[in-house]
Amino acid sequence: MEKTASKKKFKIDWKEVKRQRFLLIVSAFFVAYGIVFYYLPLTGWLMAFENFKPRLGLLGSPFIGLDKFKFLFSDVAFLRVIRNTFCMGVLNLATTTVMAILFAILLNEIGNKFLKKSIQTISYLPHFLSWIVVVGILHNSLSSSGIINDLLLRFGVVDQAINFLAHPEYFWFIVAFANVWKETGWNAIIYLASITSIDPSLYEAASIDGADRLQKIKYITLPGIKPTIIILLIMNVGNILNVGFEVQYLLGNGLVQSVSQTIDIYVLKWGISQNDFSLGTAAGIFKSVVSIMLIVLCNHLAKKAGEEKLF
Repeated sequence: MEKTASKKKFKIDWKEVKRQRFLLIVSAFFVAYGIVFYYLPLTGWLMAFENFKPRLGLLGSPFIGLDKFKFLFSDVAFLRVIRNTFCMGVLNLATTTVMAILFAILLNEIGNKFLKKSIQTISYLPHFLSWIVVVGILHNSLSSSGIINDLLLRFGVVDQAINFLAHPEYFWFIVAFANVWKETGWNAIIYLASITSIDPSLYEAASIDGADRLQKIKYITLPGIKPTIIILLIMNVGNILNVGFEVQYLLGNGLVQSVSQTIDIYVLKWGISQNDFSLGTAAGIFKSVVSIMLIVLCNHLAKKAGEEKLF
């Protein structure tokens, strides 16, 4: 009986397959794309366990085990790079998430639809700018003769111009500000969509009870978008170590090198510039494994707390 039930359970409905053939064909292309560009390249992880030589190839290079990983964690520079990457990742995650939620809530409070759509459109345009353009704007604004120093001097906040990009203590906050300016409008889109799904009758009932705008936001809007916030946080926690490459590489200089180097820059330096592909691959594997562990941990904590979870 069990075998018969299992056969019926897994029986393919060929009529349904024929009816959905277009969607299946389209899906097959995406599956093939994922296999070719995301899974097959994982064979390159073998380089981390070899003394890889391009002339010998992936299968011909001598096997060295975990030697590259041992070198990584005995390298003070790499430990400093981990600190920089993690701190910038946490700072970026906190600031971009809070600002996106705040912006979405404030934008939702605007009654004029034309004004609301105009602000929303303008706000997410920076997302489409290249980091090279953004860094160019930052350089001009934060230079000794830039608009920031001009305003600080005019209002008497400082006595002389500050070269912000030459002070390590400012670097992480500059990177966080750049991410907030570039991504807040774009990140707010999903929160706005979540807010619009809240039942309007809840706001009407709150108005009848005498609730003001802040009380509606506190007791209706924020609880209504809480599942969206949790899910996005879990997903974005996995990207903490993907803090970026372009902005740190372009803004960095010799004066702030101790705080500007990230894992991606380290991989570029060792993996490509010095042709140590094995060490660069080992650093990349470390970043991927930690990202997966962070997602699993945060998902487990959300499950324990009774919140929304990914899996």
